[in-house]
Amino acid sequence: MAAEGPNPYTHLLKDIKIGENLYKYYDLLSLKDNRYERLPFSIRVLLESAVRNCDNFQVKEEDVLKILDWETNQADAKGVEVPFKPARVILQDFTGVPAVVDFAAMRDAVKELGGDPQRINPICPADLVIDHSVQVEFSRTSDALQKNQEIEFERNSERFVFLKWGAQALKNMLIVPPGSGIVHQVNLEYLARVVFDEERLLFPDSLVGTDSHTTMINGLGVVGWGVGGIEAEAVMLGQAVSMVLPKVLGYCITGTLSPLATSTDVVLTITKHLRQIGVVGKFVEFYGPGVKQLSLADRATISNMCPEYGATIGFFAVDDTTIHYLRQSNRDEEKIAKVEAYLKAVKMFRNFCDATQDPVFSEVVEMDLSEVVPSVSGPKRPHDRVPVSSMHEDFRLCLGNKVGFKGFGLPPEQHDKTVPFVYQGQEYTLKHGSVVIAAITSCTNTSNPSVMLGAGMLAKNAVEAGLSVAPFIKTSLSPGSGVVTHYLQHSGVIPYLTKLGFDIVGYGCMTCIGNSGPIPEPIVEAIEKNDLVCCGVLSGNRNFEGRIHPNTRANYLASPLLVIAYALAGRVDIDFEKEPIGYNGGDPVYLRDIWPTRSDIQEVEQKHVVPAMFKEVYSRITTGNERWNKLEAPEGMLYPWDSSSTYIKNPPFFQGMTKEVPPVRSVQNAYVLLNLGDSVTTDHISPAGSIARNSAAARYLASRGLTPREFNSYGSRRGNDAVMARGTFANIRLVNKFIGKAGPRTIHIPSGEECDVFDAAERYKADGQPVIIIAGKEYGSGSSRDWAAKGPFLLGVRAVIAESYERIHRSNLVGMGIIPMQFLEGQNASSLQLTGKETYTINLPSELTTGMVVTVQVGDGRSFEALVRFDTEVELTYFQNGGILNYMIRKMIQ
Repeated sequence: MAAEGPNPYTHLLKDIKIGENLYKYYDLLSLKDNRYERLPFSIRVLLESAVRNCDNFQVKEEDVLKILDWETNQADAKGVEVPFKPARVILQDFTGVPAVVDFAAMRDAVKELGGDPQRINPICPADLVIDHSVQVEFSRTSDALQKNQEIEFERNSERFVFLKWGAQALKNMLIVPPGSGIVHQVNLEYLARVVFDEERLLFPDSLVGTDSHTTMINGLGVVGWGVGGIEAEAVMLGQAVSMVLPKVLGYCITGTLSPLATSTDVVLTITKHLRQIGVVGKFVEFYGPGVKQLSLADRATISNMCPEYGATIGFFAVDDTTIHYLRQSNRDEEKIAKVEAYLKAVKMFRNFCDATQDPVFSEVVEMDLSEVVPSVSGPKRPHDRVPVSSMHEDFRLCLGNKVGFKGFGLPPEQHDKTVPFVYQGQEYTLKHGSVVIAAITSCTNTSNPSVMLGAGMLAKNAVEAGLSVAPFIKTSLSPGSGVVTHYLQHSGVIPYLTKLGFDIVGYGCMTCIGNSGPIPEPIVEAIEKNDLVCCGVLSGNRNFEGRIHPNTRANYLASPLLVIAYALAGRVDIDFEKEPIGYNGGDPVYLRDIWPTRSDIQEVEQKHVVPAMFKEVYSRITTGNERWNKLEAPEGMLYPWDSSSTYIKNPPFFQGMTKEVPPVRSVQNAYVLLNLGDSVTTDHISPAGSIARNSAAARYLASRGLTPREFNSYGSRRGNDAVMARGTFANIRLVNKFIGKAGPRTIHIPSGEECDVFDAAERYKADGQPVIIIAGKEYGSGSSRDWAAKGPFLLGVRAVIAESYERIHRSNLVGMGIIPMQFLEGQNASSLQLTGKETYTINLPSELTTGMVVTVQVGDGRSFEALVRFDTEVELTYFQNGGILNYMIRKMIQ
């Protein structure tokens, strides 16, 4: 988008010669302000973006000065608002499909209002990666990958055709076809620029992404974080991200890691530590001599867990290790030279052993790597770390603890229950703690060769020791990219992983998002009839309740090595120090007997992870999928919607839209659709995983003539609002206080009838009655999803009143025109004696302001005050327009 005015900082443009070529860059040192070198390295990236994009409209000179004076402004209790224009946007197909759907619908709306639909087009570069995301139905067969890819195209060719249309209709968008890898690992290994070269102007790479794992890229020295698809679409259209200038916590790493510990153990330790400190809304910047002990992949794994410790980013500045990785991953030498020369010129290149480079931080904490021990996290949250040495005791305590994040509420007499069952003609036994799913998943650790090769070496040692995994345990390996497959093959460990059942089943979101596929029926029957707490163990970074599989009530995050270890043991309540993991001809085999050391793993990694593998995989990244190449997509600027489609549907977001901004509407006599407690995550809100046969979405699809086998997953149907609205709040672990037990149900208050959430919403809508949601602390925590805001909007939700919010979800609610309100400090629904069965009126003044407190009138005559969480002027503008996309349409037709 063209600048609104001349850039007042053009005098900072300088020449830099790199090789034989001359480039320009904004020399921040020429500001001649000693505050610059005191800034955290991540804040320097925000400053450069503000200087380069300053047009005194979206980005003003005062914004540059606000960032430059970060040291003072970050402490402002009210928060100092600044704009940020990322260099690019990355989309996962789960959110990429809705983004392209919205762009297509926006073009229709612009045309309807008399504007030029061509203006709805990506301006900021957008990379869209189509993850491979089918259910793992053939997890223990040698041709699992091929079968899964066949199913992927059979089920999803319609949305793939739609994306191929988007690739030619929308400029400046690169689409990576299915079967290539998972979005954040492809970003790390291939898409990331580190330094942009745009017409010989150099500047730092930065991004926002619709996948919550976007933060992985901070391990490569690229500032980036997850946003909702709604916000990402606005950035693609040239809008700046409006943000509060963050505090930056300096996380000093010292010491040396134990030979038996892995990067996963470091991650889980840091996650728990930062959760205890409290870093929501903050940047975390890692520094200190211990960082040199961490490989680039280790750093990326730590950065990738950022949503779980709650920060906006977990940043590692570029250093020599980054440059080494760029070479290892086959980046062009000329580009590498530009990265190093430019970042050194603007003092964004780091030497972690040089304390004189340490900037000023809001606060500092420290971790000694030597204190890290092998760990897992669970059974229901990623920040509930458990040392492996005490896992057996912790799980037994969880069985008896009251129902909660660390408890299942089972009476003592049930703790030792055992249940026999027959599988493939042989009898086995299940009990509390039995492992029924063991998955090395693509979300976190498969970007890290050390833990992947370590898992392969552990598998080799286990097979040679005569150990095996019980055949009923659902095992799978879904790498994040083809590079992983290359080095596992090259090092010779694939046959041993396969022998234990860890076949490669695809490249993308699988078990971690609930796409494990079905568990054998005899196991399901044994679990359900006997109320067993059986377990999933996975190398992902999310284990929220109900996410992995309906029949695994306990789920533990672990390194790929420990995933295999617990699969071999068959249970999580094992003391690896005292109990054998298995037997070899009657002789006990202990985990320590087969565990590879860190030095052994590093030796294999240095030998087998080479640039040629990256070159082989990524040289054909956009054309290497023959099925994709054969798909024929429609051409033209406007998409020819198919009314019979159950995958791609023109959404109703812009129906009845006018050119003029409508007046602000108050919420009159609203009923409460759901009365929720603390830590309701976007997994509880947003449609995810498989579509249950007894769900509202299943009934809709069946009415369209589809059989259960054709239902597919919510992720694959994100382009159909009719399915997604029915899947909103459809999580089987959702606890609504109106009902008092887990399930996707609510009470239609006027009639007192219990029904599905969607059905209740439809009844309210038919009667013209608005609805709101009441919630507790951390509403919308977990991964960011646009449908967690779009879904409630389609259900008719006008406002949410919660004790506190997750940052991205609150922003997404505003982006859909929903009012995020917050109980005043020390108050909640319980303290105000609200049952949720009253009606609520929220009177909004015509002149809204940020930080406004309004009165909520209760139908029984009482009232209370609540904070309206419009945190910035830009958010107010979005809300007044009915949402961010409506605002963009009006802007485009002006």
